[in-house]
Amino acid sequence: MLGMLVNEAEQKEIEYLIKRELEELLLDLEDKRIDQLVKHAMTERYKMLFQLFRRVASDKECLKYIPKRLKNQ
Repeated sequence: MLGMLVNEAEQKEIEYLIKRELEELLLDLEDKRIDQLVKHAMTERYKMLFQLFRRVASDKECLKYIPKRLKNQ
């Protein structure tokens, strides 16, 4: 396990960057033109980024980025 000290401004910047990437991935995952193999890789990336996001964001913020198919199950 690794530890990292960040101040509040850095935390907000990390949160912002991860949110933008998660939004891009969600949009791309809904695109019918993208191959399933690529979508699988994108899904794995989304999971990893979401785990990072959970460490810096509030529970309320995290709820916004749960994929729709996971919300409905």
